[in-house]
Amino acid sequence: MSQHNSLHQQLLEVALNAASKASNVARQHREKLGVEVSFKGDRNLVTTADVACEKIIVETIAATFPDHKILAEESAQTLSPEEYGKGTVWVIDPIDGTTNYAHGHFQVGISIGCVIDGVTQVGVVAAPFLGEVFSATKGGGAFCNGTGITIRGTSSLSDALITTGFPYRRENSANICARIERVIKQCRDLRRLGAASLDMCWVACGRLDAYFEETLQPWDGCAGGLIAREAGAVLDHYAYDSELQRLTQRYPGDLFVDNIIVASPGLMPELKAVLDASPSNR
Repeated sequence: MSQHNSLHQQLLEVALNAASKASNVARQHREKLGVEVSFKGDRNLVTTADVACEKIIVETIAATFPDHKILAEESAQTLSPEEYGKGTVWVIDPIDGTTNYAHGHFQVGISIGCVIDGVTQVGVVAAPFLGEVFSATKGGGAFCNGTGITIRGTSSLSDALITTGFPYRRENSANICARIERVIKQCRDLRRLGAASLDMCWVACGRLDAYFEETLQPWDGCAGGLIAREAGAVLDHYAYDSELQRLTQRYPGDLFVDNIIVASPGLMPELKAVLDASPSNR
């Protein structure tokens, strides 16, 4: 095994261990301990489980890699966005789909990515209520519960099952609705499942053909983005039509996730053209 692959394996083992521990915490909180909800904004929930899961993930990583940087949703960001593109950084969403989690839905992800100099090397997304763990290493393929996965390879929008998500801030709702109308007129159907990391993984394993969303943060797309790419998908970005969408421009490499699109290579040009065709870009 090469030194590079050996490092990937070590990082992957730590990520899988952290995801397993966090999955147990997430289930225990919802099934036994109860879920206490607070708000970071009008609609942006945070639960006691988010905090507890993030704590166990960070502790598990630090036990093996105490000097690595952490970029996590619930922790205070102590560095500039540019600094997170240097060295080794763990990018963590302890509970992706918190609204789903708080309402008892199963579409909930625990997302852990490891980025070196802005490039994602390892990604793990666990679905604790679905019994699935998606994983990938850069150049090593993508897996679900240890079995290799690939995209469906759809090349026509009319054959595509697509998913999207909505931001917590709704000031850009007119453009969002216009995009959805353009897409749904041309695709097979549209879904809104509520967890970006799992949306990307479901593209990776062929349950969906594409995913698009605005106002993500690095922890939303880091691990799932690598898993999708390693399964054969490509990632791109649709045109801005609101300043609210410019959230991650200062983050380098794979940490830039503004207006993200994840799709099969054959589908990407057609879908991107439809998404770009906002009134200000016609």
